[in-house]
Amino acid sequence: MPQDFSHAGAGTDPGTEARGTAGATATAPGTPATPGTPHRVVVLVDDNSNPFELGCATEVFGLRRPELGRPLYDFRLCATEPTVRMRDGFFALTGVAGLEATEDADTVIVPNRPDTDTPRTPEVLAAIRRAGARGARLVGFCSGAFTLAEAGLLDGRRAACHWMWADSFRARFPRVRLEPDVLFVDDGDILTASGSASALDLGLHLVRRDHGAEIANAVSRRLVFAAHRDGGQRQFVERPMPQIADESLAPLLAWAQERIGDPLTVAGLAERAAVSTATLHRRFRAQLGTTPLAWLTGERVRYACRLIERGEDRLDTVARLSGLGTAANLRERLRRETGLSPSAYRRRFGQAAGERVTV
Repeated sequence: MPQDFSHAGAGTDPGTEARGTAGATATAPGTPATPGTPHRVVVLVDDNSNPFELGCATEVFGLRRPELGRPLYDFRLCATEPTVRMRDGFFALTGVAGLEATEDADTVIVPNRPDTDTPRTPEVLAAIRRAGARGARLVGFCSGAFTLAEAGLLDGRRAACHWMWADSFRARFPRVRLEPDVLFVDDGDILTASGSASALDLGLHLVRRDHGAEIANAVSRRLVFAAHRDGGQRQFVERPMPQIADESLAPLLAWAQERIGDPLTVAGLAERAAVSTATLHRRFRAQLGTTPLAWLTGERVRYACRLIERGEDRLDTVARLSGLGTAANLRERLRRETGLSPSAYRRRFGQAAGERVTV
């Protein structure tokens, strides 16, 4: 579904048209400035940064993945000083590049840290503003939203941050449209993740935007992490009391994903879960922040994307195998989810666009 991750849907424009309320950019967010070169990702590390989010960025964007047959990203760390002390002095990074590394980055991941009341250094904020002004994609993990807001880049825009800091964030940055209950927000050229683990969700979402569903699925398998959690999924889940039977949707979701091309219905899902449709809707809202139909449609679109990437060019066949029914419905749903027509999606992410991995 389109860009509102406070509802269901993790779709976003993968990149043929630049978007975002901050204005047009020279190139689409996520598109390397020089065609054919790996996308340049730079993590800006500040004093007392959180090591977990840094590790997430390194794991998703920095590791070599020879099984994919080609490099996905050119990854670097940078800071105001060559040695940076991490959170609570746990350890220090040495030999880090200077802030000039942000000047030609396609994506800049901004610093996050637990002491959100401490202002970032003027040099860091200036580097982030310059990157945004020239059209780089900006990403904030967890308290990184504070950094982007402090730089003045989130005014009038949507953002996510950790639920624990939601009140503080609203008080300090009232012009930002904070969405406190979601995992992450994709606002085109600026993306923010709510908490530590959701940095992985947003990282995989970016891989999907840049390289398609097939590559993102391969990376998630290496991470042994869920291939996709909608940005609209809530940060925390209502948990039953001990005497109440397990209400987790995980078994039902896994069952449905294995049969995504079958004529599944909401009533059929409720019957499988042995609950009423009203109860099923309540559980989906509580655990995923979406409806059963929206989740089912999203899974079908993502499977259709993978079929297109693997070389299936018969739209009727893709629609049938993915459970979307007709080519017309496939076109509508794919454009709504990704911002691209099937032919445009094939040109960007299909086999002709580069070596693809079979997963």
